[in-house]
Amino acid sequence: MSRFSASFQAELRDLMRWRRDVRRFRTGPVDEALLTRCLDAFALAPSVGLSEPWRIVRLDSAGMRAAALANFSAANAEALAGYGGDKAALYSRLKLSGMQEAPVQLAVFSDETTDKGAGLGARTMPEMRRYSVVAAITQFWLAARAEGLGVGWVSVLDPDRLCRDLAVPEDWALVAYLCIGWPEAEADTPELERAGWETRRAHVPLEVR
Repeated sequence: MSRFSASFQAELRDLMRWRRDVRRFRTGPVDEALLTRCLDAFALAPSVGLSEPWRIVRLDSAGMRAAALANFSAANAEALAGYGGDKAALYSRLKLSGMQEAPVQLAVFSDETTDKGAGLGARTMPEMRRYSVVAAITQFWLAARAEGLGVGWVSVLDPDRLCRDLAVPEDWALVAYLCIGWPEAEADTPELERAGWETRRAHVPLEVR
C-alpha cells in the first residue's frame, strides 16, 4: 500500500486530535457544495459486505426541527432526573445539543434489511450494519473538520419517537442525529472534560492473551 509522508501523518494526527463534538455553533449557512463534498466521505467508507446501509435524512423544515428539538428536550429532562447530587447540578449546566443553532441537521439511519451485500458478514453479526454506519459517520466527521466545519452528535433522544416523526421505514434504525455548522470556538480537548464531567484516558487499554 502507498505510504504517506511524515508531514501528512502528523497533520492526520492533528485532525483527529482537533476533531471535537461541537455543541456551540454560529448560525451562518454552510455552502451546499462544501456539504456535498463532506457527505461524499460516506461513499469512501467501509461497510460489511459492501452493503452501504447508511440512509441520511436532512431536516430542513421548521416542523421537523421543532419535533426533533422537543424530542431532545423531553429526553434531556428524563436524563437529568436520573442523576442526583453534584452530578445532577453539573448535568444541568451542560450544553448537550446544538439543535437550536446548527444550520444543517441530519438524521443518519441504518437500513437493517438492505439486500445490498447479500447479507455477507451480517448474517452472524447483524449489528455490523450499524457499525458500518458509525464508521462512515467518522469519515464524514473528519472530512467536515478538515474543512473547518463542526459536527455535534446528539444522543439524548428517543430514537423510536424520532423515527415516527420522520416517517422513515420500519426497518431503518437511528444511529445518529448530527448538527453541522461553523463552530463558535475551537479546542483540542473535549467539552465534557473541560466541564469536569469526565477525564479522557491518556492511553488505550490493551490486553494480551
